[in-house]
Amino acid sequence: MDKRILFLTDFSKTALNAARYALDLYTDSECTFHFLNTYHADSYSIEGYTYMHSGQRAYNVEQPKTSIKFRKLIEQLRLHDKHPKHSYYTIAASNTLLDGVNDVISKHDIDIVIMGAKGMTSSRTVVFGMNTIDIMENITACPVLAIPEDVKFKSPKEIVFPTDFKIPFKRRELKYLMNIAELHGSEIRVLHVKEAAQLNRSQQENKDLLGRLFKDITHSFHDVQDTTVHEGINAFIDSQKSDMVAFINQKRNFFTRMLYKPLVQELGYQSSVPVLVLKHRV
Repeated sequence: MDKRILFLTDFSKTALNAARYALDLYTDSECTFHFLNTYHADSYSIEGYTYMHSGQRAYNVEQPKTSIKFRKLIEQLRLHDKHPKHSYYTIAASNTLLDGVNDVISKHDIDIVIMGAKGMTSSRTVVFGMNTIDIMENITACPVLAIPEDVKFKSPKEIVFPTDFKIPFKRRELKYLMNIAELHGSEIRVLHVKEAAQLNRSQQENKDLLGRLFKDITHSFHDVQDTTVHEGINAFIDSQKSDMVAFINQKRNFFTRMLYKPLVQELGYQSSVPVLVLKHRV
């Protein structure tokens, strides 16, 4: 079945690297890629950690430049991507980033949003920039995959899935995690940072449900304790040399707490793996 993928670009090297990652991730799938660039007072920029205030630029000057940049981007991607079933479309929108993304998702029935993300090499106080976090938190119609800068594609053989087992899982909210695992023969490592010695009855039922949902995928359950959630996830990813981490975004500001931390330099989290944000379905 054709996958409809929305890729956000500001034409930076970080975005180009992430686009190549996305093409390789779905190299064996029939896909339609929609490449979006917004040129508004709140234009999308990976390079900055706040929105680019560009009121001094005339929009009628910006759009022709965008067309030229899109043409160059597609030429570069076609040299990299040889899949005959990958189709490319470009969209330049005079809109805010969030409004532009939501509009494309609605009009084109998008399955997943993919974007690049600046990492720790650019700032010693944040992991992902505010644009990335904003998209992670506020796009609710479909999953979001963020690719840190300089991460070169390798088939994800191990995906970490942290959870507290406090909500019942639904197949539809796990669909894209399971799809990636099936495409690449990935093993899913379910990680629980323990808050108590034992799971309560509800947590145990949710854990059992997750096991049934993952029954056709290689998976395992792991516990870490005596640590914070942030430290536990990072340590596990490092020890396992994991290739991706996937979260269910249960509530607003979850990623702000997880990723935008003043202690991140001390904790040593280097944003070294792609992050898949799955949406909680009530």
